[in-house]
Amino acid sequence: MNTDTKYLIVVCGPTAVGKTALSVDIARHYGAEIISADSRQFYREMNIGTAKPSATELAAVPHHFINNISIHTKNYSAGKYEQEVLEFLDEYFKTKSIAVLTGGSGLFINAVCSGFDTFEATDFKQQITARTFLNGKDLSWLQQELERTDPEYYAIVDKKNPVRLIRALEVIFTTGKKYSEQRIGKKAERNFTSIKIGLNLEREKLYARINQRVDGMMKAGLLEEAKELYTFKKLHTLNTVGYQELFDYIEDKLTLEQAVELIKQSTRNYAKRQLTWFKKDKGIFWFGPEEKEEIIRYINAQIALPQRQEEIARNTEE
Repeated sequence: MNTDTKYLIVVCGPTAVGKTALSVDIARHYGAEIISADSRQFYREMNIGTAKPSATELAAVPHHFINNISIHTKNYSAGKYEQEVLEFLDEYFKTKSIAVLTGGSGLFINAVCSGFDTFEATDFKQQITARTFLNGKDLSWLQQELERTDPEYYAIVDKKNPVRLIRALEVIFTTGKKYSEQRIGKKAERNFTSIKIGLNLEREKLYARINQRVDGMMKAGLLEEAKELYTFKKLHTLNTVGYQELFDYIEDKLTLEQAVELIKQSTRNYAKRQLTWFKKDKGIFWFGPEEKEEIIRYINAQIALPQRQEEIARNTEE
């Protein structure tokens, strides 16, 4: 499709809803490439438990930001991701007009589309003091403190990610204001237009898909993968659903049946948090994962509208 305007088609929604398959179809339709916005799929060592695209899907369309860093990488943030994706898109859009960004990590999607959150300037020594204090606290303490000081952000944050909890509490401690009140800032300038597609299903169907996915992961060797990563279980990147539960099984804290059921429950809870996050974005247009033709028509309409406006403006000038 020939157009001077550059478009980033965003496919988002809860885990297991069908984002990967639809994104491949959309990318193939427009001759585009896919950028992952799933913060767990960045890590090379985490494969089965992160539901990465299959070998067939990876071969069908070029994918980027999958397996791009190690679990041992320190301080990889949404801000760093924003910078790297924007640098990639600057080059990409020199030869192509449409890219597809897909994933369930709302913070990373927002960073690319709208800019990473900026906060009030604080004294550097205060930041170091707060960070040092918070780094010494366990996950349970961080969760309880964030729930007490900022229940609004606590309702949508990944509660098992200590990095995000610490970041929010650091801002709260050093500014004296809620993280949720400060993170809604001015939208950054972008040289592309975002078209946001949200996927959702009835709760029962979504939960059934989640349960089936977890069973499939176990059959594919998730337990063996967890055993291989067990040595590094204290890394914050592994403090995530699917691995922590199996680490507890390895340590005889849970039976395997209990661990699998807990993975399903935690994943369902995560899906609810994802939907809470995305539903706040009024720029997302929602579809079912099977509505491919309707989605393509919607995208075409969004692309055609500004093109028609540009054409009218040129004719007026002439």
